[in-house]
This record gives sequence, C-alpha cells and structure tokens, in this order.
Amino acid sequence: MIHHRPPTPADPAARPGHPAHTAPAALRGSLTARLDDPARAWLDRALDEAADHPGTHGPISVWELRLAEAGRRCGTEHADAVRVLILHAARADTAALDRVYRQGTADERRAVLHALPHLVPGPDALHLVEDALRTNDTRLVAAALGPYGARHLGPHDWRHAVLKCLFTGVPVDEITDLARRAHGDTELARMLGAFADERTAAGRPVPGDLYRVLALTAPPHADGTGIDGKET
Repeated sequence: MIHHRPPTPADPAARPGHPAHTAPAALRGSLTARLDDPARAWLDRALDEAADHPGTHGPISVWELRLAEAGRRCGTEHADAVRVLILHAARADTAALDRVYRQGTADERRAVLHALPHLVPGPDALHLVEDALRTNDTRLVAAALGPYGARHLGPHDWRHAVLKCLFTGVPVDEITDLARRAHGDTELARMLGAFADERTAAGRPVPGDLYRVLALTAPPHADGTGIDGKET
C-alpha cells in the first residue's frame, strides 16, 4: 500500500530577505531598494554610527538607541531587518547581544535572535535561544528556532521546542533544518505519538503540522523506497 507524504514544511531560507537567513550585505541591498528616501537616509546614518562607535558611551550606546527607533523610522515591516543590520554594523559581541536582549522590547529581542547566526559562530549565545523558548511569545519561539538554534540546540531541547511549536500554534515552517534534524529521529516520533494520543484522549484536535513532522521522522524503507513509494 502506498502512503502519500504530507506536504514538506517550507524552508524559511527560501523566503527572500529573511533577516536570519540572508547575508547582511544582501539584506541591506534588498532593504534599501524597498525604503523611501528619508528611511534610506536614516538607515545609512544609523549604520555609519554603529560602525564608527560600536562600544558603549555612557549607560547606552548610540546604536542601541537606533534599535528603538527602527520601526518608526523605517516601518514595522522592515524593523527586524533594520535592527539586524545595526547589530551587525556595531559588531555586537555576546555581551552586547545579551544586554540588548535582556533590556529590550520583544521586537528587539526577536532581532537579537535573528542576528545570532551572523554574529556568534559558536554556542556562546545559546542561553538566549533557551530563554526565548521558555516564553509564551510565539514570535520569539519562532525566531529561536532559526539557523542558530538549528545549529546549536541539543537533541533533547530541540525535540521539546518542536513540541512547543505544535502546542502553541507556531507553524513548523518556521523551524530551520526541520527535515534534516527530524529524519530518522525515533524519539521525536515517540514524543509526537504520545502528544497526539493525549490530545485525542482529551477530546482536542491534533494539529495538522504534527503529521507533517511525524512523516519526516520516518527513515527510508529497507527496500529503498520512501513513505511515498518513490525510490530514495
């Protein structure tokens, strides 16, 4: 019997201009093409300030003030990208990122999470991802599961983050490298099955995304065919 594979979750990297997946130079080019003249001029000044004065001057750095202005100056739809570019121009280290995350608004925290893959090569900022995953802010949860989280979260924490997405309604399309990390993960499959059983027993619907993820956990069949009956 041939089983049809549910739609494969989309890779967030396929979304042009996503601030966590797009190299800063390309992100700036894409962004400036969409800004009007006043916003573009403000962004140029903000990036120059961040590059020229990356350290703190007094209780707060100049570029940190610009993070707070990003939405008003460039539009809320571009604010994430603007903030990531400012953080990158300032060459924000882990201590600076931690400060912005702890003291900033939810929007600024999300920008920090998006900036991590551009600024922190190792796991030194993993504690910020873990903190975001403990929140009930679905936008932070989604940002935490970007490329930095995909690269550095351990299997146990990553599996629980996937379940949290299903529980809170974060689309699994937001999870970077989901297909690669879920492939052949029998423990994740067990956890998904238990979650589905609990929902069913409680008379609650099982999220459709659960079956999409469950399909990804299946290894190739021994005869060389996948769950859709096609050769692998």
